[in-house]
Amino acid sequence: MGIRSIERALDVLEELNRHPVSTIAALHRATGLPKPTLVRILQTLEEKGYVDNDPRLGGYQVTAQVASLSGGYHNEPMVVEAGRPWAVALTRQHQWPISIALCENASIIVRFSTIPDSAISPFHRTVNMRLPILTRGLGRAYFAFAPQDEQDLIVSILQRSDGPEDAVSQSPAKVAAMVAEVRSQGYATRPEEVSPKNSDTIAVPVFSPAGRVIASLGMTYFRSAFPNVRTATARYAPLLKKASAEITVDLERLARATGGAEPEGPAQPGA
Repeated sequence: MGIRSIERALDVLEELNRHPVSTIAALHRATGLPKPTLVRILQTLEEKGYVDNDPRLGGYQVTAQVASLSGGYHNEPMVVEAGRPWAVALTRQHQWPISIALCENASIIVRFSTIPDSAISPFHRTVNMRLPILTRGLGRAYFAFAPQDEQDLIVSILQRSDGPEDAVSQSPAKVAAMVAEVRSQGYATRPEEVSPKNSDTIAVPVFSPAGRVIASLGMTYFRSAFPNVRTATARYAPLLKKASAEITVDLERLARATGGAEPEGPAQPGA
């Protein structure tokens, strides 16, 4: 017969590992465990370093320490863990919200945001928001630096989509021009004609220590706060690029500290 307390803790850890962020209410629904029991388990996991309680996100998430168990820990939490302090620091210094996003199934998904730390955010919540990859700053910053075979696969998937913002995938020339522009600048923005038109996002790629793009880092601001896009990008793009480079350094440090392999890019779309 198994030890019930250990079984419960593992059930909770497995459930935490299935989601970027989990609340006690969500864990209660998924595991059926009483909330007081969940609180005790989560406190223990937090004390051991396997779980982090982030009040800005309103829930719990696994940490890089989970990699030491040789199971269940993927690139997403490690990128978020490495990027979180840099994102928070940028928002504290410049007020605008910062997001960290990853590619999944030919879309870009926001996995972390400092909206709770910003008093002037254009949005109330963006975590887990799925965005078109070819027309949004966060998506373009990732796509433009992805390997050619990954770009081709993403485009082939989008060409079968009826989403209005995916229509650009039907024009190889427009896609190529966007990629060339983003690579030349080292950052991406959202086209003015794409809603919401009152805001914009400046985004840069985040690379693994091996040089493969694995995420994007973006700052969102109200367009009315600046005379034009060039003014905003001149001020903030260099700061985002510097933060991205520091995140790469921290990714390598985290990989060494946990004895894990160097983080690679996300799984290919549709895999």
